[in-house]
Amino acid sequence: MVNELVKLNLMSGRTIDQGISLEGGKLGDGAMTATGVAFLDPEDLKALNILSGTSVRVKTSHGEVIVKARLSPDAPHKGTVFIPMGIYANAVIDPKTDSTGMPQFKNLPADVEVATNERVLTPSEMAKAFMN
Repeated sequence: MVNELVKLNLMSGRTIDQGISLEGGKLGDGAMTATGVAFLDPEDLKALNILSGTSVRVKTSHGEVIVKARLSPDAPHKGTVFIPMGIYANAVIDPKTDSTGMPQFKNLPADVEVATNERVLTPSEMAKAFMN
């Protein structure tokens, strides 16, 4: 069975888990668990024909990233994918700040698809990829 690409609206922001993970450092295992995820509505998981924990590719006009799909605790919000602020979200958001010092973390068109046989990079691997 071929999995479909789903067009969603990407949002990012702070979460309690993301904030707690900062205590262990932005490149630690806790950061990967807290920020290397994409929270999806149950209907969007169904459209992708996947279960929570499946690797997905989130792609925007600014980049792409592999993260773990998770059932959103804030559902319903069909049509929205939420990636907590951090190195994974930074890979797909617009880096321009429009002189505010802070990029836009909301309302970015994104394509989400199953990333079969692909893994989520560690935060250290993500950082190295940004340097190249």
